[in-house]
Amino acid sequence: MKIAVPREIKNHEYRIALTPTGVRELTERDHQVVVQASAGEGSGFLDADYEAAGATIENDVETLWRDAELILKVKEPQREEVARLGEGQTLFTYLHLAAEEGLTKELMATGATCIAYETITDGQGGLPLLAPMSRVAGRMAVQAGAHALEKAQGGSGILLPGVPGVAPAKVAVIGGGVVGENAARMALGLGADVTVLDKSLPRLEALDHRYQGRLYTVYSTTDALEKVIKESDLIIGAVLIPGAAAPKLVTRAQLADMHPGSVLVDVAIDQGGCFETSKPTTHDEPTYIIDEVVHYCVANMPGAVARTSTQALTNATIPFVTALANKGWQQALAEDEHFLPGLNVHAGQVTHPAVAEAFGLEGVDPRSLLG
Repeated sequence: MKIAVPREIKNHEYRIALTPTGVRELTERDHQVVVQASAGEGSGFLDADYEAAGATIENDVETLWRDAELILKVKEPQREEVARLGEGQTLFTYLHLAAEEGLTKELMATGATCIAYETITDGQGGLPLLAPMSRVAGRMAVQAGAHALEKAQGGSGILLPGVPGVAPAKVAVIGGGVVGENAARMALGLGADVTVLDKSLPRLEALDHRYQGRLYTVYSTTDALEKVIKESDLIIGAVLIPGAAAPKLVTRAQLADMHPGSVLVDVAIDQGGCFETSKPTTHDEPTYIIDEVVHYCVANMPGAVARTSTQALTNATIPFVTALANKGWQQALAEDEHFLPGLNVHAGQVTHPAVAEAFGLEGVDPRSLLG
């Protein structure tokens, strides 16, 4: 199969969909991998590294896309990339379509097959291709929040761990999944006072056991949310409903209850955000202030640590990429019930129920497309 790896063009997106190690896994199975010139430089991988792994380097982006059967990306396609996508091609990337009606309809119009990393499941109910970036984003959320708390950034001027004689900052993490646990772990490591809220009692029990009482676990109710909104210096939104838009958990009115200079970090922004006042930002301008509350809502946080992120992503995706290349999308998805939920759009039809529901579209059962 002819596989294309284009350079990411989203603002400050330095990741690439495959490391040279990942390329070698494919070329040794006789697949042709074409990498856009300089696509890996932001992650520290040179064209010579890809050529040594068996890839071909292509300077012309139009040729790269036109000739590909399988296109591997990191972020959702930008408008100029959608225009290059066509019928008979398979796109494999993060899509987050439930928050992007325009992109959903544009991808439908291409006639292409679009498979999303973030809706593939595993036997334990997890999301194995979202998890590595969730770990990165969770850990980065605390770094970003700590920086935003600095007075020069509009924050309250609080040092996250405090110092002897001065109490640490109060950090609330809404959602105890992969993002939430990694955020909590990072905040604990820095010495903050950490509370995790979740609606899953087994998850809260697991966190309590794992961290031996070093963090507070609270069942998420309206009352509990109101309490942490009033008391916290930093709130990290880490909620996820697979494939669907994130619920709005902090309202505009509730910002008045927060301390001036408090910080909201919305890691759910890819799925529309879990704070009513959230809007996507970029690494160029990562924050904005509403009602004296600093908002950090960068939609591609892991792109800032591109080398780590690219290596972690390739480790997770390469078995699925190999299956697509070896078998084609229909057979690969038919043979793996956990790969199947990754199919979001095919030949003008929406195939993921959460995406169809988000926009009132008629969804198609993906199993009906497998032959």
